[in-house]
Amino acid sequence: MDLPLWNVVLSFISALILLWVKVSTDEVKRIQILLNRTREEIAKEYVTKSEVHNDINRVMARLEQLDLKLDRLIMEHRDASGK
Repeated sequence: MDLPLWNVVLSFISALILLWVKVSTDEVKRIQILLNRTREEIAKEYVTKSEVHNDINRVMARLEQLDLKLDRLIMEHRDASGK
């Protein structure tokens, strides 16, 4: 009579272990899905290197234009005051 009781206990323990393994693997899969979604969302918020370089080049071009205008203004002011 001891053998069937032992089988029931071992079966119950095995079932609990298998249930725990299934729940754990399901949770890992869920976390992986959330991580992938997070990576996708983060990638939408950041700019690429080429976009940054384009923006910096535009700013530098505008600064160079302003520099030339200031140079012309200073030269005109000097010419007007020197005469």
